[in-house]
Amino acid sequence: MQAFAIAPSDTKALWIIGGLVFIVLGTVIGLLGASVRGARASRFEVTSEGLRLRGDLYGRLIPPTAIRAESARRVDFEVSPELTPSSRRMGTALPGYQSGWFRLRNGEKALVYLTDRSRAVYVPTAEGYTLVLSPIDPDGFLTALKAMRR
Repeated sequence: MQAFAIAPSDTKALWIIGGLVFIVLGTVIGLLGASVRGARASRFEVTSEGLRLRGDLYGRLIPPTAIRAESARRVDFEVSPELTPSSRRMGTALPGYQSGWFRLRNGEKALVYLTDRSRAVYVPTAEGYTLVLSPIDPDGFLTALKAMRR
């Protein structure tokens, strides 16, 4: 019997693979860092310009004309399980923190910033999606939303 070892590969290919692994790991670590920071530092600003969501990658400004404040309400997921985020489309789903684009059980597209389910607020918009948020003061948040359009 004769055995022959494989011919050595071109080291350029190994450097390319190593570089790709480094880029992927860096991206994953960066996204996890943004998610952890978002879970601790996200906030919802209600101003005359609209509702500004600040935190991680999914922040945006929603103008007052796009917010259906009259239909916004607190959510008890035990009573309204159809409003529970069920499938993540693009976002973060860590224990105790969900953010990004989800489908609710009722099929609605939703932008979610949810940490405390007992403080959840449901806010429909005129832009083809709803918001499911958990502000620290849900009742004060709803009052501010409803006053924003006046």
